[in-house]
Amino acid sequence: MPIALPLISTNVRSFAFWKLLRLRFRLGGLVAPAATVERASALFCTPYPGTRERALAAPTGDARLDVIDAGGHALTRYTWGEPTRQPYVLFAHGWSSHGARVLPWVQPLRDAGYAVVAFDQPAHGRSEGRQSNLYDFTERLLDVGRLTGPAAAVIGHSLGGAAAGLALARGLQAERAVLVAAAADPVDAGRRFARRIGLSEGLRRRMYELFETRLSIRFDEMMAERNAPAIDRPALIVHDLADREVPWCEGERWARHWRRARLLDTRGLGHHRILGDPEVLAAVLRFLDGDAVGDRLVSSPNLAHVA
Repeated sequence: MPIALPLISTNVRSFAFWKLLRLRFRLGGLVAPAATVERASALFCTPYPGTRERALAAPTGDARLDVIDAGGHALTRYTWGEPTRQPYVLFAHGWSSHGARVLPWVQPLRDAGYAVVAFDQPAHGRSEGRQSNLYDFTERLLDVGRLTGPAAAVIGHSLGGAAAGLALARGLQAERAVLVAAAADPVDAGRRFARRIGLSEGLRRRMYELFETRLSIRFDEMMAERNAPAIDRPALIVHDLADREVPWCEGERWARHWRRARLLDTRGLGHHRILGDPEVLAAVLRFLDGDAVGDRLVSSPNLAHVA
């Protein structure tokens, strides 16, 4: 069965790559911890190889593309419709993704009367740069919102969902919010990354201390439970129960601490297919139309998280 051979070969190469990477970081942590922390921090902030090429090859439909100055960064913006004359939806893509990822949603949103605006974050798609991070995602989303004007809704996927929540708490103007498979805990994301590359917890903490010093931030101030209570607008949190990249409990945290949020669980869609699922899109359209979609959580918001 020759059609299966490339897949098997790719899986073997991927397994060998990660095994070698983990070995290098384990050994590096023993003999050169400071240099290992620097290498880990660079890797953590660098989109996956090949994602820019895939973004450049992705269709954009009838989008109008322009380059905007967002906080000193030249970012590519995608526009469908006329956001200056009709309500528009602002889309925030996830890590190693791109703005045109929203394309399957564009026509249904246009049919519902919305224009759609998306953009490529730094180091993603057609935008400049080699590295980015959650802080950068949040700040650039705020910049694009200010340049484009108040939105009818902001929709964010994965890291873009986390950035949407943080941006709303910091003044992003959007009447409604949809967070799809959104991360809620940047510290736990770092732990998952460290486990994947074989970085010890001690060096993971040093890596985050390095980020906090260089970016003048505190990661505990970027947790969902620290930001969601400040957001006073309706939200729909959509998360798959079997998401392997961002656990379901992180979506639950956003929903529990956001007093006007509802949680919509899905089953079997995982982290990526959830964004293209027709039933998810239909639920989001109902939510944008004012319907009550999903479930209101009643657990105590005083709990930090659910494992």
